[in-house]
Formats: sequence, structure tokens, C-alpha cells
Amino acid sequence: MPLIPEEPQIHESVPGPRATPAAGRTAPTPRPVPGPGPRPAPPRGAPASSVRPGKPGPAAPPRGPVAAPPAQRTNSPQPPAGEPGTAAGTQLQLIPAPADGAVDAADEAVDLLLDSGRAPGEILVLTTGETHPWAAHELSFGEASYWAQHNAADDVFYADATAERATGRPVVVVAVNGGSDEVTAKALPAAMARAGALLVVCGDPQRINDVLGANA
Repeated sequence: MPLIPEEPQIHESVPGPRATPAAGRTAPTPRPVPGPGPRPAPPRGAPASSVRPGKPGPAAPPRGPVAAPPAQRTNSPQPPAGEPGTAAGTQLQLIPAPADGAVDAADEAVDLLLDSGRAPGEILVLTTGETHPWAAHELSFGEASYWAQHNAADDVFYADATAERATGRPVVVVAVNGGSDEVTAKALPAAMARAGALLVVCGDPQRINDVLGANA
């Protein structure tokens, strides 16, 4: 299941709002777009905009007006539905990023998905290397509390790619931020199987394609 940066869903020329360049980045983070299918209305009384779960650090400033995501390109062929190793109808996007910038790229992708209308409970973020800071913080209170938040499915959830208890959601974002080639080779097909509408992979395209090609 090779990932091709020239997929029609990739928008390498559009920087995301509030983006902070990660170490080693040489280009703005591409902007993901919402996946196909209807989106559920937010719960009654929920604020118009959402933020990621409260990871350590000061609260994020209020969101300003955000432009609608750009239309997808149509001058490149779509990956065929039902391709081996992919879920039928699931869109695939690749956001190029170095390993030490993959988590930042994933966080920016989550912000953009929320801004474009995705409900927080529709998004699962997985890391192949070091645990995401939010997950590490929540795990410090115990696994029971951590997984209770996963089961509630009312907010963005962050987990290790090897966590078998993490169930599928409409949108899965994978940060290839390290880990062995074996972990990466298993994580990406598993993430695709979990993604109901959209899979966003943040990482080094060359390494990702090399790993997948070696394990094809």
C-alpha cells in the first residue's frame, strides 16, 4: 500500500492556521480536507468550535474565522477503491514531515479537521514512536481513566499505534514519529482498517513507501 505524495487529497501549497514550523521542516504543512459522508451535528449545548483534549500547557486562544477547505484536485488519478490493504471508500492523504515533526503535523491536521467541521469524537490520532504528550499526560492518571475517555468517544483521542484497544473512527491521523520499520509496517494497514472515511499519514514519504514496499 504505497503512499504517494501526489495524491489528489494532498494540498502541499496551503499552510494551516496557527502553524508553527517543526524542526527540520522546509515547507508549510499541507491542509487536509474532511472525508466523505455526512457529519453528525454537535451535541446540544456544545460550543461552535472545538479544541483538542486538554493536553498539558496553557489553553489555546479562541479560534478566529476559518476559510472553507479548498476543493480537491481532480487532475490526478484517484487510488482505486478496494485496493489491497485499504478500506473501500476511505480517502488517503499524506502530509510530508520529518520524524521529529510528525506529531506537530498531526496536531495541525487535527486543528484543520475541527475547523472544517469534523466533530472531535470522530478523530483518532496514533503515533508510531514516542507517545503523544496528551496521551502520556492522561495515562499518568491511570489506564482506567484513559480508556474511559476512549470509550466515551466524545473528544479527539490519542494512542500508540500498537494499542489494540483503540477502535475505529471516521478519521484516523497517524504520526510516523519514530519506531521500528516493523511497527510502521503494521501500523499503517491497521490504521487504514480503523479509518471509516479518511486516513491522514504524517511522516517521511520515502521511509513510509520503503517500509510498505519491503513488507508488501
